[in-house]
Amino acid sequence: MRRYTIFALTAFMLILAAVAGMALPVDADKKTLGAPTAELTAYTTLPAETASILSEVYERENHVRINFVPMSSQEILQNIRDDAVSDPTVVRTVDIVIADSEILREAADLNLFTPHTSEANDAVKDAFKDAQDRWVGIWYDPIVFCANRDFMRETVDLPDTWEKLSKASKIRVGITDFYAADASANLMLRMIANFGDAKTYEILRGLHPKVVQYAKFLSNPVRQAGMGEVDISVAVASETFRYLQNGYPLKIIYPADGTACLLTGFAITTTDAAKNQVAAKFADWLLGDEVQLYLQTNGFYFLPTNPQTLAYKSFAGKNLVLFDGRQKFSDEQRRAYLDRWINDVRLK
Repeated sequence: MRRYTIFALTAFMLILAAVAGMALPVDADKKTLGAPTAELTAYTTLPAETASILSEVYERENHVRINFVPMSSQEILQNIRDDAVSDPTVVRTVDIVIADSEILREAADLNLFTPHTSEANDAVKDAFKDAQDRWVGIWYDPIVFCANRDFMRETVDLPDTWEKLSKASKIRVGITDFYAADASANLMLRMIANFGDAKTYEILRGLHPKVVQYAKFLSNPVRQAGMGEVDISVAVASETFRYLQNGYPLKIIYPADGTACLLTGFAITTTDAAKNQVAAKFADWLLGDEVQLYLQTNGFYFLPTNPQTLAYKSFAGKNLVLFDGRQKFSDEQRRAYLDRWINDVRLK
């Protein structure tokens, strides 16, 4: 379970290509197939390139235009708050939200979403969705240990927990600065929520002397491991899968004592009955194999939450242990924990 091989991904791509008939990159066919029959406005925290892939493919194949509006999490929350009205007959300006699960949880608690239940999201594990189906996770991107293959061949006792990695001797580690990326900061906060702050900082102090470089980007630790500049990196799975697909000599170890992830999900906001049906169909499409096929064809590798998909069944790490992500930290707590890491770990 702890090691992902490129062969699983290749097998998935071949199988899914056969099922779909043809796995075309988004740019391979930009023919206009007529005016869209419907349009949806979607607020999103997705990167522009990812949103563009989803929008173009869905319009081409379903004749529905998805107008993505990129926003920060707090901007989304404020805008859907402003958009919500007491009169349910008033149509809202946004139809669906695709964003990080933390902001979806917060908005759901304010009753800003319209529950959506379907066969597709019913299959999703409870850990990846709201109990009342007000939001549902689509895919997640966990933090993993990304090891250089030469290092693995020369090492008898591979570190497969955070404590073992922290205590391993004569090892070079790559990691992204906790201030540089949300995925990195989320890792530290989730470790604190699950291990406690004392244990977490003990682990981070053990890692610090082994860190070759605190990277500014999520991709750099993976590149370092692939090039042999470090022995093992703490990295997001999506970047590791991408480098594996490009032939880098890497292996994935899934932390046995748990890990953090960034979960992306959807929530329907429209109060218009006709648009609700269109949004629901788009939401179910996001949970299917087709969306994973097009994302992977364009270099984006996420773990789907829907266990019925071929993509889910093909990933060796689908049963990895995830930290409980329900505890929420305030902005003040977040800054305090990051500042403590700087003062008590990095600058010591």
